[in-house]
Parts: sequence; C-alpha cells; structure tokens
Amino acid sequence: MKSLSRRFKLRSSVVSDSVTAKVEAVDSGRRRFLGRMAMSAGALALVAVTEGCTVTTTNGVTTITLDVTKVKNYGQAGLNAAATITSFLSSFPTMAPYALAITAAETALSGALSAFSAAAGSTLTINYNDASWETRVNSILTDMDTLAAAIESAIAGSGSTLSASVIADAKTAYNALNTVISVFKALLGVSDAKAPVGTRMHLTRDMVLVGAPVPATGMTEARALAILGIR
Repeated sequence: MKSLSRRFKLRSSVVSDSVTAKVEAVDSGRRRFLGRMAMSAGALALVAVTEGCTVTTTNGVTTITLDVTKVKNYGQAGLNAAATITSFLSSFPTMAPYALAITAAETALSGALSAFSAAAGSTLTINYNDASWETRVNSILTDMDTLAAAIESAIAGSGSTLSASVIADAKTAYNALNTVISVFKALLGVSDAKAPVGTRMHLTRDMVLVGAPVPATGMTEARALAILGIR
C-alpha cells in the first residue's frame, strides 16, 4: 500500500497544517478533545472542540462551526479516491461504464467543492447552522456519498477483471472514503443509512471528537485521510 499512498499524496492539493484559533494545540499530529462547562448569561453551555470543528450546545440548541480547510480536505479526499479508482479501471474496456459513473460523481463533487471554496474566500471558519453554508456543505457530502456508491458498484462488478492486489487497493481506498464520509456525517449530526442509530455500526459525534475508529471500517479519521493523501 506504500505506492498507493504516494499516488494519493501527489494528487492532493489541499493540506491542512494549521488549526483554527478556536482549537486547542495539536501535539504530534494527534487530535485532542476539549470539553468544558461554562456559565454564560444564565445558560449552561457545553463546548466540544476537535481539529476543524467546534460544537456548542446551549439550552438544547447546537451550533456547529467548521474549519473551511477541514471541509476542503474532506472533499479533496473524495476527489483523490475517485482519481485512484478510475486509474485502476482505465486499462479495462469492460469497466468503462463504472469508470464513467465514478467520473460523473467526481465532476459533481469537484463543482460543489469549487463553489464552496469560492463562497468561503479567505474565511477561516463557517457556521453550519447558516442555511447557505448548510446547503453548500451538504452538497459536498451528498456528492461524496454518490461517489462512494459508484466506487462500490465498480468493485462489486469487477469480477476477475482486476487482480487481487488491485482489488485490495481499491477496497482500501473505498473504506477510507467511507470513513471520511462517516466522520463528516457524525460531526454534522447527519444520519447515516449504513450505520443507523442504535446499531453497533453507528458513529457518534463524541466518538469522532476523541479520535475513535469508525466501527464500520475500523479506520480512524486520521488514517483514512492519510490513505487518501490528505496529511
């Protein structure tokens, strides 16, 4: 998998090497969880902070602040996964329909990511509770879901066309993408059809905040992003 990681890294154009001022220091690349209880204007507030995301709940109202670079990195991870899988399929004419579906999803994701980046400009953080930002972020997430489904179909439909080693690499990229999607959904509080609430596969926001592996894939967010070239 070393060669796979190198290829991803070369394709990556968005790398986060700093965190927003709202986040505690990160030691040796590891995320730290900050939880505190504070009284403000007579309200009890719970604040949870992880690299790239601040979640504040006051009187039952949850406000989610996202680091713009974090969102861009998630989207870029999807683009990297798409580019890698299509490179695996490009030599096999019988896989062309799957490659076209992945490319279509990749194009949609690229458009959503570009629109988000243009709207963000030099802004460092966004408020997900704002309807406009919610729409832009959800568009990226939806396109990542569509991309993952297209990659899943390609892997399932490859039969004996692809070698065992290529299939293994493709599945690793697919699992990494699914990990990023699951983390993204958990941070936003969006339901995940593949990991419903109440099942052992369900990923909670608290699990993400402490860097726990995603139950469905066994990968942490950091590991998944590294596989997809985001460091």
